[in-house]
Amino acid sequence: MYQVLYCSSGGSTKKVADAIAQELGVKAADVNGATLDPAAKVVFLGSGRYGGLPGKAMMEFMAANDFNGRKVAFFGTCWFLRLNAKREAWGTTEAMEKKGATVLGSYHCRGKTFYVFNRGHPDRDEVDGAKKFAREMAKLG
Repeated sequence: MYQVLYCSSGGSTKKVADAIAQELGVKAADVNGATLDPAAKVVFLGSGRYGGLPGKAMMEFMAANDFNGRKVAFFGTCWFLRLNAKREAWGTTEAMEKKGATVLGSYHCRGKTFYVFNRGHPDRDEVDGAKKFAREMAKLG
């Protein structure tokens, strides 16, 4: 059993979440109002990047929940991939490890911003990459 939770302001991260969930045979859910599924082997958490960090709803969800003993995989989108993805992955990995989680990995791709930058992203290759990431994390889970 897997759980895929996301927050997405422009739809890019939702697109990646839906691809991951489809690959795993589950449904992706918006993190707002979500609860952790005790039966989930791996929890996939996804968000856009804002100043190198996940969105506010995802940050609040991570802070409010007990991840002790859980396996977590991160995914997300951002308009400037090289800078923000590395910074975000480091910050959330460290935060989850402090909460007792095992971080299995992360996947990042471009996402559209303000409906102007990176139009067409995530594209087919990036969605396929998200599906591959889901399979890899499932094997580690």
